Amino acid sequence: MRTGKRLVDVVLGSGLLATVVAVTVLVAGAQAPGVHPISGRRFAPIMGWQGAEWLERHEREEEENPDMALNVLKIAKGATVADIGAGSGYITMKLSARVGPEGKVYANDIQPQMLQMLANRLASRKIPNVVLVQGTIDDPRLPEAAVDLAMMVDVYHELSQPQTMLRHLRASLKPGGRLVLLEYRKEDPAIPIKLEHKMTVAEAKMEVEAEGFTLAKVNEVLPRQHILIFTVKP
Repeated sequence: MRTGKRLVDVVLGSGLLATVVAVTVLVAGAQAPGVHPISGRRFAPIMGWQGAEWLERHEREEEENPDMALNVLKIAKGATVADIGAGSGYITMKLSARVGPEGKVYANDIQPQMLQMLANRLASRKIPNVVLVQGTIDDPRLPEAAVDLAMMVDVYHELSQPQTMLRHLRASLKPGGRLVLLEYRKEDPAIPIKLEHKMTVAEAKMEVEAEGFTLAKVNEVLPRQHILIFTVKP
């Protein structure tokens, strides 16, 4: 107690108390639960499997134009790709067709109900090149150095452990592999999506590059989303 009192006396005497308090508040805020410690962005809640119909809505083709996004990525036949947060498989099915029978798609999700929906879909269409993977909130559970492209479509902003997840994703990529995020543009207030479900390019760059990636390209061809293409730092 006497040591603590002396420290307070010194701080008060030097006029630094306000600075100490300000730094303490900043550090506490950076470590707040549900907030990214680097950017300060608040994580969005995960969409539950009960909302899977929204993923399959007819308007999605017009609002997001996912085929255009896949055209931009120029995914090769025979490639191994990962759909992180695959949900009911809307993007997974498109990726399956793109890589062809010689390719492979890892469809990852943390909700078993979503994976069951996708399993039923794959079985009904007799699609053999998709591997279902139940991950965790901080680990996609993908094999190391096995993936040409890992993709998150309107998913990254919901990750509650993005730093650990990115480290695992980096390990899963082959040399020269890409990590791609599609995120609604927070820079555009006219896009009718809740703010916490949008991201700016600056936020994504700050967070992802801190985990060993480089933002190689930003493509704004889509109606509402950024296409953010990252590569692993050499």
